Amino acid sequence: MEAWEFGGAVRRWRDRVTPEAVGIPQGGRRRAAGLRREELATLAGISVDYLTRLEQGRATAPSEQVVEALARALRLSDAERDLLFQLAGRSAPGAGVVSGRIPASIQRLLDRFDGIPVVVYDAAWNLIVANPPYDALMGPTADLRGNERNGVWRNVVGPRSRARQTPEEQAEQVAGLVADLRTTVARYPHDARLRRLVADLRAASPDFEVLWNTVTDAAPAEQSRHKIIDHPTVGPIAVDCDTLVVAQDDLRIMVYTAAPGTEDAERLQLAIVLGTQSLVG
Repeated sequence: MEAWEFGGAVRRWRDRVTPEAVGIPQGGRRRAAGLRREELATLAGISVDYLTRLEQGRATAPSEQVVEALARALRLSDAERDLLFQLAGRSAPGAGVVSGRIPASIQRLLDRFDGIPVVVYDAAWNLIVANPPYDALMGPTADLRGNERNGVWRNVVGPRSRARQTPEEQAEQVAGLVADLRTTVARYPHDARLRRLVADLRAASPDFEVLWNTVTDAAPAEQSRHKIIDHPTVGPIAVDCDTLVVAQDDLRIMVYTAAPGTEDAERLQLAIVLGTQSLVG
């Protein structure tokens, strides 16, 4: 396929997606009903410059991760997703690799969490998508690149999150993540991207190397964890972080809430309002 066909398809699909459909507030007058280029870039976790080059045919070899991110951000159907991979000169990932695909039914579920911080990870703890309230609470995710988008990497190597932890809590979390990652490697033994992640972690962190060789199998994860988020503007916020596991699609959905009627709930709402306003601005 010619390179321009990929870019043309992305532009056409971008034009048909309304901001409301992907949770973007309508701010000011818009020349077109579809997504702006910078909005799609943010949703897909890529730079505006790279998206521009893809649409104009000046970049012609997007990775599987970029194609998957664009398909997800554009809310493509399964058939359209397969076509986008074909236009990129690639085959859609098969069953033997960790998938970053969010099925339409799960996307409808995520859309129900309007105004609530939500982030979705794949089986290897790669960040797939975070909504604007999550970015407002935990910091922007669009700037994260490569291994920085992996939750194991960020906890082992950095950058760390805004969640306050004692050294003991941090060690417990890292051990659980390493054990879970080892289980994922056993489940997807032919995933080259997953093998590269483990190799990078072993090279970057002696502590990870020790844990990888010694940590016991992961116990059933605690699905709700109380956290203190040190927000730079509104101060500490006590939240509950509940992890919903979508077994069939091997996804982890993390939802952050505060007890209604509390000062923490007010601070959380203020952080979301301030953060989403800055994102729109």
